[in-house]
Amino acid sequence: MSDYLQRKPRELSGGQRQRVALGRAIVRHPAVFLFDEPLSNLDAKLRVQMRNELSQLHTKLGSTMIYVTHDQAEAMTLGDRIVVLKDGNIQQIATPLNLYDNPVNSFVAGFIGSPSMNFLNVELENGVIHAGDNVLENVPCAGIPDGEYVFGIRPEDIHPSAGSRLSGEVEVIETLGNENIIYMKFNGRQFAARCAPTVEAIPGKMFGFSMDLVRSHLFSIDGLRMKTNAT
Repeated sequence: MSDYLQRKPRELSGGQRQRVALGRAIVRHPAVFLFDEPLSNLDAKLRVQMRNELSQLHTKLGSTMIYVTHDQAEAMTLGDRIVVLKDGNIQQIATPLNLYDNPVNSFVAGFIGSPSMNFLNVELENGVIHAGDNVLENVPCAGIPDGEYVFGIRPEDIHPSAGSRLSGEVEVIETLGNENIIYMKFNGRQFAARCAPTVEAIPGKMFGFSMDLVRSHLFSIDGLRMKTNAT
C-alpha cells in the first residue's frame, strides 16, 4: 500500500482500512491477536492473497491469533484448531481435518465443506439403510439400533456411474474449470456431486451415480452423529 501513504484513513476504501488496521496491530507486537473478520471487505482475489500472507505472518511471528470468521475457507486454511459456534454455544473444537472427517453433529457437518454435506432422511432396518425406494448398503452402522436417522455424505464421495441403480435429475451444473459441481434432485432433496471437469451432465436429464458409503455418516433426528462399534 506504499502508493497510499500520503492519504488519510478516511480517504481509503473499506478493504484498505482493514489492511491498515492489521498493520497497526502487528507493529505493536502483542502477545495475542484478535482478528474479527479482517478480510470481509476485500474482493475474492485479494482475500486469497491476504489469507496467505496472514498464514505466513502467523508462522513468522509465532503469536497466538484468535480469528473470528463466517468464511469456512478462512477457518480451514488458517486455523490450527477451530471452534464452531452456533447461537453462542460451542458445537465442536478440533483440528480442521478432524472437523471435516468427524463432525459431532449435522450442523458442523453441514457448515464445514463447500458445497456442504448432502443429507437424506432415512430408515435403518437390520443393517440396511432405506432412503425412500432406494437401498443403501455398506453404510457404517454396526451397533446402531434400527430407527429413523439422517444420512450424510460429502459431494466428493459421490461418483458418476452410468449403470448404477441410483440416479437423480440434474438441476444445475457449475463448471469451475478444475471440477464440475453437479446439483441434482434425489429422493426429494438436492444432492451435490463434485466431479472431474470431463464429467458431463445435462439439466433435466437423469444422472447415474454411486456413493463411497464407507465415508458416509448417520445422524440422529436431533442432529447428533451416531457412533458405530468401530468408532
